[in-house]
This record gives sequence, C-alpha cells and structure tokens, in this order.
Amino acid sequence: PATPCRRGPSRLREAMERLFTGQPTRTDGKLTKNNLWREASVSRATMNRATAVLAERDNRVGRSPVSLRDQHQQEEITRLRRQLRGNRQQHQRLQQQVDAAATVIATLLAENAALGEQLTKRSGVVVPLPLARRE
Repeated sequence: PATPCRRGPSRLREAMERLFTGQPTRTDGKLTKNNLWREASVSRATMNRATAVLAERDNRVGRSPVSLRDQHQQEEITRLRRQLRGNRQQHQRLQQQVDAAATVIATLLAENAALGEQLTKRSGVVVPLPLARRE
C-alpha cells in the first residue's frame, strides 16, 4: 500500500498558519476546510487523512482573530439588516401618509372648483354685507 505523503501535514500546517494570520496566497482567506487544502496545494483526501491537523484547525478556529472578525462582521450584517427592515417599515408608513394627504388635497381641490363654478353661475351680483356701526 502507498504510504501517505509526509509533506502533506506540514504543507497543511503552513497553509493553516497563513489562513490564521490573514496572509493567504491561493484562496480568499476564509477559515474553511476547502480553503485549507487549496491553500496547501494538496488533495482533499490528503487533508482528510491528516486528522491531527484537522483537530488542530478545529481547536484554533474558535479562538482565531479572523473568526472573531468574521463574527463581528456577521453581527454588523445582522444589525444592518434589522435597521434596513425598520427603515422599510418607516418608508411604508410615510408613503401611506403621503397617499392620504394627496387624497385630501385632491378632494379639497375638487370642492374648491365646485364652489368656484357656483359663484360664476350666480348672477354675478355681489351683495355687500352691512358692517356693524360703531357708536
């Protein structure tokens, strides 16, 4: 049977170190297993056989500054999504107010036009109202 490549685990450890320090050379730098074997330029099978390296990676992922940064970014994304949802709800409320105001304005405009027509249909004679005299 073929013996496993002794160089694989060391390449995986070097690649893992680059990923954890944020200095990847072949990947986007995320701390995924896919990135680990690609960064190390080994096969997925070689990575899967390196159980000690994978256990080390799993232990480090939880306390990595990169994973903390990812966690902070996820929290920020969640906060921004919540804020966006609130802004959309506020926009919808304001749009409803604008629509209601437009309806009232259209009604008042129609009433004003009707009153104007009533004035022009009359004889055109203006009757002055008597002013109260001061004595």
